[in-house]
Amino acid sequence: MTVLITAAELAEERAGAHPPVVLDVRWSLAQPDGRAEFEAGHIPGAVYVDLETELSTPGEPTEGRHPLPTHERFQEVARAWGLNDGDRVVVMDGGTSFGAARAWWLLRHAGVDVRILDGGLPAWEDLALPVAEGPSEPWEGGITLGWGHMPVIDADQAAEFPGMLLDARAGERYRGEVEPIDPVAGHIPGAVSAPTTGNAEPDGTFRTPEAIATRFAEIGYESGPVAVYCGSGVTAAHQIAAMEIAGLTGAALYPGSWSEWSNQGRDVVRGPDPR
Repeated sequence: MTVLITAAELAEERAGAHPPVVLDVRWSLAQPDGRAEFEAGHIPGAVYVDLETELSTPGEPTEGRHPLPTHERFQEVARAWGLNDGDRVVVMDGGTSFGAARAWWLLRHAGVDVRILDGGLPAWEDLALPVAEGPSEPWEGGITLGWGHMPVIDADQAAEFPGMLLDARAGERYRGEVEPIDPVAGHIPGAVSAPTTGNAEPDGTFRTPEAIATRFAEIGYESGPVAVYCGSGVTAAHQIAAMEIAGLTGAALYPGSWSEWSNQGRDVVRGPDPR
């Protein structure tokens, strides 16, 4: 299944008889609520998606900062976005594709045909394509979602993972030099540092499949069991998308990620080495 779509390709598909539904996930750690940015300018007809309340569910600190929504809850919000059975979906954001990747992963998990707009809104604007303002007002949809199409691991499985466990956070957080969000600094014992930013160009677009594959080979991964975590399961989804672009399929997500692990009193390693 194709991971990416370009702005030019999206414009062409939107002009066809069966255009895809566009979901806009404006989100960042600094500004989790991106509704104001969405209303200031978005692709016409796009639907705003709130990562905090629609792509995750409230939980205890020991469950992490962004627990996955239940199947029932995700179906409810997907219908509120106007999705129906058979719809093709394009997810996007303000350019980094971090928020978009979380939506991509969940929709793939639910069995939906979904692609990420590479480069987000800036890529669309670079082609001088139309932009609308104001809130989104989708019709209620009737989609019936599947579930369980993407592999997932929990904390216990992360502790004993039989393959390569990748830490997608910045290197300084992996090494335990800083920890701006979670209660403990460091990384999961045995995890290998693989910052998500290494999969993208400076403008936020994904690197070529060949460049991404080379990057993971240099880290030490080419095949076999692999799982990814980050701070709270958001940028790890971006890493999984990048790996699929490079043909490295089957990576599991640890949704609780470091925010869950560090709140459970589990073993921690600091420094540049996995153990």
